[in-house]
Amino acid sequence: RCTRSCRFCAVRKPKIRPAPPDKKEPYKILQAVKELGIKFVIITSVTRDDLRDSGAGQFARTIRIIRNYKKDIRVEVLIPDLLGSYLKQVVKECPDVLAHNLETVPRLYRRIRKESRYSRSLEVLAESKIINPKLITKSSLLLGMSEREKEVIEVMHDLAGVGCDILVLGQYLAPSLRHYPVKEYITAKQFERYKNIGLQMGFKAVLASPLARTSYKAYEVYNSVQCIPRILNKN
Repeated sequence: RCTRSCRFCAVRKPKIRPAPPDKKEPYKILQAVKELGIKFVIITSVTRDDLRDSGAGQFARTIRIIRNYKKDIRVEVLIPDLLGSYLKQVVKECPDVLAHNLETVPRLYRRIRKESRYSRSLEVLAESKIINPKLITKSSLLLGMSEREKEVIEVMHDLAGVGCDILVLGQYLAPSLRHYPVKEYITAKQFERYKNIGLQMGFKAVLASPLARTSYKAYEVYNSVQCIPRILNKN
């Protein structure tokens, strides 16, 4: 249960305050890592504005417990904005990749992400780099919500300006008829255009295709930013 109600997301907002985080959850995640032999772990969560630390402590503990088990396991975290206050707890645990999604262009925030702020989300990515300049950062946009090309490119400029390393662009698909409707289906040619623009801006990796999402090809993307920037195969 998420404490926000973004109109593109299928996770429901509870009518009452959600239960406290499970203190055993980091150990359960570690057990899954062990049993499945996972070498690249992606950890994400709902938004928990009801918690004092917005859930940052749970992220930090999970990273630490996995690191203590095997230091060579790569960890990517996809975090909410943490209300901007407790980011350092997560970054100090040195995840290999820190992802935070802007999701859409500023003009649509009030309509689609009314409980979030574009400037605050951008600040999460900027602050992460200030705390740890070597940290790989990532952000994603869902396209087809009535954004204009100029607006998308402006967001890409903003992300490049705060040192974001990885950009992911995908097609928005409404979870149900009750959610925000799809306004446009982006063409393959347009995705390719955005990809080339992003690489020219200096992103180390750009994934742009209809079904691309934040964690899509995460391991391959992580490896790609360790070497010469290149356009990743979308297949």
